[in-house]
Amino acid sequence: MNDPRHYLDNEKMSRLQITVVAITIMLNAIDGFDVLSISFAAPGIANEWGIPRASLGVVMAMELIGMAIGSFFLGGVADKFGRRPTVLGCLITMSAGMFLVTTATSAIQLSVWRIMVGLGIGGILSCVNAVVAEFSNIQRRGMCISLMVIGYPLGGTFGGMIASHLLQAHDWRAIFYFGAAVTGILVPVVYFLVPESVHWLVNKRPKGALEKINAGLARMKFPAIEKLPERQETERKKPLSSIFSRSIFPVTLILTMAYFLHITTFYFILKWSPKVVADMGFSPALAGGVLVWASMGGALGGAAFGWLTTRISLKKLTVLIMVLTSVFVSVFGRTGADLSQIKLLAAFAGFFANAGISGLYSLLAVAFPTDVRATGTGFVIGVGRAGAVLSPILAGVFLQFGAKLPSVALAMSLGSLLAALLIFFPKTLSANHEAAGKTV
Repeated sequence: MNDPRHYLDNEKMSRLQITVVAITIMLNAIDGFDVLSISFAAPGIANEWGIPRASLGVVMAMELIGMAIGSFFLGGVADKFGRRPTVLGCLITMSAGMFLVTTATSAIQLSVWRIMVGLGIGGILSCVNAVVAEFSNIQRRGMCISLMVIGYPLGGTFGGMIASHLLQAHDWRAIFYFGAAVTGILVPVVYFLVPESVHWLVNKRPKGALEKINAGLARMKFPAIEKLPERQETERKKPLSSIFSRSIFPVTLILTMAYFLHITTFYFILKWSPKVVADMGFSPALAGGVLVWASMGGALGGAAFGWLTTRISLKKLTVLIMVLTSVFVSVFGRTGADLSQIKLLAAFAGFFANAGISGLYSLLAVAFPTDVRATGTGFVIGVGRAGAVLSPILAGVFLQFGAKLPSVALAMSLGSLLAALLIFFPKTLSANHEAAGKTV
């Protein structure tokens, strides 16, 4: 056996492989907290600077613009230069951006630093899916991807608990100090514990590839190889345009549009629920607690999705979950000023919304071959993230011009419903993702 990928794909996962998957969960958790940090801080920022709702919606969208740019461009960087250096660079960028947020004295300065944070988050999002797929074996790959996705709401859950506690004794800047410190801690963790992907090394063959592969195999307790395996035609260097080839383009288009629409609904809950609850007369700390419930629901939703994929078709499960997301987001907007009821509905909305994200990420993991996996994932997330940018702005404009919360929530819930219809009808999605799964 001269192909090292055989060991990673077919043998029992080593301790290092499990460690790498655990680290991707932490990376996604940091992303989850960093994205939601502006939501926790929004009531305090609005009170201190007197920002109207429409303008606040724009500020809350700034890191999402950075995420879209980072996902689109840095996915290609990860495919060209490697997963490991891309993740390290993104972590450093995120930590610096979070710290610089605390120095902002205006909405414009705050927006600039949030875009910087978003660049790092977007780059990591385009990488972690590829990292999980390439370090997990075939048997456990679906579950590992679901666990990675759970990291996002876990970061929102535990980060939100800490943020709510910090807001009781400090102003909104304390949230970003905390985020910068925790993000910075992950830099040495990744540097020392995460080797470069063997799949990437085999496909790209940089200088010293054989030595790096054998070093990684040794750390995973697998036998060394004597020479690099023969490169198959399907593993030749491919341009970005390959994700628009006749065989892959239908999947690229459908998943990009579905991601755009579902994320529009998802980010309405993530970005506006603390401000909506605060406007009902609750304190910023209690309002932030509602987002914690939404994140807890999201974590449970991701876990449930991973378990259900072994029993229900991935496509059917994702469609059903997106329909239920639409229902519960709409119902969330119709609740009164009852904090217990608000928390429960937020948890259900988060449960189904994040399970839908798990479905999309699971489809992405098998839609693209190794040499364009981060590029394809980055494209879908990068372009699809326009929905995340649009979501808080659109909701802010609706609210600014007098639309009532039930109407706004109903309008924002339509994104997930339309995404479900997109995934449900085309037969090409099932055919393509099943075929693509063989190339993972």
